[in-house]
Parts: sequence; structure tokens; C-alpha cells
Amino acid sequence: MKVTDKHNERIAKITFASVYPHYLTKVLKKGRTKEELHQVIEWLTGFDDLIIQDLIDKKSSFETFFQKAKLNANAHLIKGVICGYRIEDIDNPLTQQVRFLDKLVDELAKGRKMDKILREEIK
Repeated sequence: MKVTDKHNERIAKITFASVYPHYLTKVLKKGRTKEELHQVIEWLTGFDDLIIQDLIDKKSSFETFFQKAKLNANAHLIKGVICGYRIEDIDNPLTQQVRFLDKLVDELAKGRKMDKILREEIK
């Protein structure tokens, strides 16, 4: 499936605050915790709990959210299909970053082990 410019614009304008409750509900329903969700968000973006809450309170768009993020060096290892799109084939960097986050939340909800979600090597 090809991502269109209109789709990219729509994704950029979505507020993190509007999506966050859905992420939280999804992981809690599957027996995971808010702390685990925040661990995943922090791994991807570098945002701690205070920054996450500030971005929610300010109703920051995904565009602003990812402009402020320091993307993890291993984010490129996030692959697969989310919402019908193959993540590694998405050309628009912002849309790809949003889908990275979606994929991590999905993996958390599906019960994947945290070290696998965070793309850590087992030593």
C-alpha cells in the first residue's frame, strides 16, 4: 500500500494526546502496564514521564512530538506491517516514525518480551 501526501499531512496533524489514551487502553487490556508503555515511548523518543505528560497537556501534534524527539539509534530495526503499511517502505520520515511508535505499542500489547521490543541484544 502506498502512503499518500494527504495521508502524511493527516498523520502530522493528529495530536499525541488524542492517541495516547488508545495506546494505554490497548496495553492495559492485554495485561501490560502504563510504566511499560512509557518505557517503550522513552526508548523510541527519549521522553521521560514528565515530557510525555507535557506533550499530552499541550496537545502537541505528532509533527511537534517527533521534532522534539531524539529517535533511538536502533529505531531503524523496527520492521513489519502496521495499519496495512510495511514500515520499512514508508518514505515520509514523520509517518514512518509514527508507525514505529504504533508498532512498538502493538508488540507490547501482544505480549512480546521487552528486550525484543526495545531491540536489545541478549548478552
